[in-house]
Amino acid sequence: MSPAERDALSSSFLPETGSPPVEWRISDDLVGYETALRVMDERVERIIAGEANELVWLLEHPPLYTAGTSAKDDDLVAPDRFPVHRTGRGGQHTYHGPGQRVAYVMLDLKRRRQDVRAFVSALEAWLIAALWNYHIRGERREDRVGVWVRRPDRGAEAEDKIAAIGIRLRKWVTFHGISFNVEPELEHFTGIVPCGITEHGVTSLVDLGIPVTMAENDSVLRAEFEKIFGPTLSL
Repeated sequence: MSPAERDALSSSFLPETGSPPVEWRISDDLVGYETALRVMDERVERIIAGEANELVWLLEHPPLYTAGTSAKDDDLVAPDRFPVHRTGRGGQHTYHGPGQRVAYVMLDLKRRRQDVRAFVSALEAWLIAALWNYHIRGERREDRVGVWVRRPDRGAEAEDKIAAIGIRLRKWVTFHGISFNVEPELEHFTGIVPCGITEHGVTSLVDLGIPVTMAENDSVLRAEFEKIFGPTLSL
């Protein structure tokens, strides 16, 4: 069993017995950020009210920057380059754009584990397990959220971020989620200080020499998600 698989098992967030599968939705077209916020907000309210099932929504955004609740103005290096959206998720500045898989995760933790820190750890474990499918060792860091890969070709201490996490909860229902770099334009990240971290870079699967399509990676993400969070149902 790989370290990634051990992490996934230790971070299990399986639902209580009898819960319906998590709905799994993939949008083929680019989705505007404000549209995504509105859809998430409406879905979360319906989950809270018991009128809708849990949902994972996979999509890509047009190029944009988001500023989380801890964002610092100085970390927005190029404020006029792309639209900037202030958002209620945790974290600092992030970039979203084509070639990056965003997964908005709307789960009811009352049916799982009411532990926010453990939930973030479970999201990291999900991404680490997905990376292991490509024989890439993703790692977590105690002092910064997200998933990192070592870059010994660039120096003994060099490492790059391949996936970001930013979540919000409302009455124990989660929203926002993860962004996983498949093949985004990495130069677009230079308009911000990603997550407020200056000493490390950003990478992607294609940058690491893994020529995978978005659809292929979606299949990997789904398989590894189910090991930690339970069964899914395609919409």
